[in-house]
Amino acid sequence: MNMRELVVALALSVGGLAGLSAAGLAAPVGPDGDAFYVPPAPLPAGAKGSVVWTRPFAGTMALPSAARNLLVLYLSEDPSGKPVAVSGTVAVPKGEPPAGGWPVITWTHGTIGLAAICAPSRDTATGPEHAYVADIQRLLDKAVAAGYAVVATDYQGLGVDVFQPFFQGVPNAKNVLDMIRAARQIEPRIGTTYAVMGHSQGGQADLFTAAIGPTYAPEFRLVGNVAMAPGSNIKGRLDAVIDSAKAELAVPYVLYVLTSYAHVDARIDLSRILTQEARAHLPDLYKGCMTAALTQGYWSTAIARDQFQSKPDLAAFLEMGARNEPGALAISVPTLILQGTGDQTVRPPDTDMLARDLCAKDTPLTYKVFPGQSHDGVMDAGAADALGFIADRFAGRPAASNCGALPSSTEK
Repeated sequence: MNMRELVVALALSVGGLAGLSAAGLAAPVGPDGDAFYVPPAPLPAGAKGSVVWTRPFAGTMALPSAARNLLVLYLSEDPSGKPVAVSGTVAVPKGEPPAGGWPVITWTHGTIGLAAICAPSRDTATGPEHAYVADIQRLLDKAVAAGYAVVATDYQGLGVDVFQPFFQGVPNAKNVLDMIRAARQIEPRIGTTYAVMGHSQGGQADLFTAAIGPTYAPEFRLVGNVAMAPGSNIKGRLDAVIDSAKAELAVPYVLYVLTSYAHVDARIDLSRILTQEARAHLPDLYKGCMTAALTQGYWSTAIARDQFQSKPDLAAFLEMGARNEPGALAISVPTLILQGTGDQTVRPPDTDMLARDLCAKDTPLTYKVFPGQSHDGVMDAGAADALGFIADRFAGRPAASNCGALPSSTEK
């Protein structure tokens, strides 16, 4: 008997109803505490989206208006196509589902760090990124209260301690879509029609999910997507920090992308891009989460341009960066992009450019700008627009596009 079979047998033998869906289908019951995030070795065989194990969830990402919150460990696919265990959460609405099952919103979170402990599902009331997770919870609780099943992946490498393919659109999108598969295995009353909604790094993941969803997960029907302050213009951010003679908040983000891409593309040689001192401090990025990288230690005060070689070899990095630009995607479903003009993390002109690029590719796009709103603030400010847009898509109402007269985030 392997570990997975043993867990199931023990759960059933002691009446482990926590692993049973309302439809009476058994799912393996996962261990308590952080042991939940340590998958069996080797991983159990199974299709993408197969549940490794699950348990009731009461962390700070749990949605108060849900009937049930569940923590899930499931199988997805890493950048090389190999199976990988990924964690995430499922919130089931109250009441009975409509015909066809509860409509689904799959959430894609923003940059929160590189270390496994930074995962939204591992957050606590005193956690290093709790303020951001609290913003997410407030937004998603409105969704589950409105009758949507809400599923949220941590992404590969957050939660489970493996490599995180940061800002790699396709691998992150696969995690997002496999999360829906896992949720339906646990709770079959969750439907097969879904929308995607995400913020920041998750805005980029959201757009990639919308682009690959119809082919990667053809058993589901995608009705639309909402990207809040989506990350884009990788080259522009790199150029800005290479030329800056001061400490820049963008430096940790750029390094997250550099290390992520170098991990999967051997042609990207960090010794030919970063100085020896910068490379010596790369492990610091894994010692805390995003807030620590921005406010503590070496990277909070490092002069941006001093971290780079005088003539960095960026060809392979920029090639990979171009493949991960959301503006190059072909998206067939109605899309809403929200951007605050006071955002200091995702530069508003970059989102303006992204909107133009998507319109040029005939994306049915609505772009809305929120004067004065910050990077995280756009989630609260744009909640009504986002959920209204999603409700219209599920209702089959026609989507308007303002591609013919896009707003500018830099207008006074």
